[in-house]
Amino acid sequence: MEDIMKNGSTHDDTWSVFRIMSEFVDGFETLRALHPAVSIFGSSTLTDKSKYYTLAREIARRLSDAGFAVITGGGPGIMEAANSGAQEGISKSVGLNIEIPHEQKPNKCQDLSLSFRYFFARKVMFVKYASAFVIMPGGFGTLDELFEMLTLIQTEKIFEFPVVLVGTDFWGGLIDWLLSAPVRAGTLAKDDMKIFSLTDDPKEVVRIIKDGYEKVRRSKAI
Repeated sequence: MEDIMKNGSTHDDTWSVFRIMSEFVDGFETLRALHPAVSIFGSSTLTDKSKYYTLAREIARRLSDAGFAVITGGGPGIMEAANSGAQEGISKSVGLNIEIPHEQKPNKCQDLSLSFRYFFARKVMFVKYASAFVIMPGGFGTLDELFEMLTLIQTEKIFEFPVVLVGTDFWGGLIDWLLSAPVRAGTLAKDDMKIFSLTDDPKEVVRIIKDGYEKVRRSKAI
């Protein structure tokens, strides 16, 4: 639970506002020239022995060579793989690190690095400076980020940027459940399932993102 949600004095609440403002200012100042970019999400626990680690690294390298900066959470696992792949390409490798008691240790493959105390300030940076989102296998944090992006697109709070799930074996069960429960019950429209794509092919990931980016760019110009 974030500090702002913990019980404390009103004096602490006031100082939290200034800390939050400073995180937004630092993020805006550091990342404002970053464009175009792709945010890649995924587990911090998967090692370089995982096929998804290798896949994330290749996807990030291809995106980087295609002219997209790569933004991750800055930690180990999939984040490290994506930052490493981005550095192997021609574009920037960015890490949005979070201060939590366990698990998060910044990786060494970041050209630009920011540190956040608050998850919600960090989330804004993931969304504001990205033109697409790649969702690798992960846990609660990755699921939270996935559904945050889908909700923002569904409610038209952001453009319909590409959201690409990577790992048919991993995500297949979730997609089957969405179709069999929320869609079937009418709490989710079948057309909402078109907001995201699913693939295992790095080349397809890049194609989807490039096509989607150009589509959004053309719509902005109209």
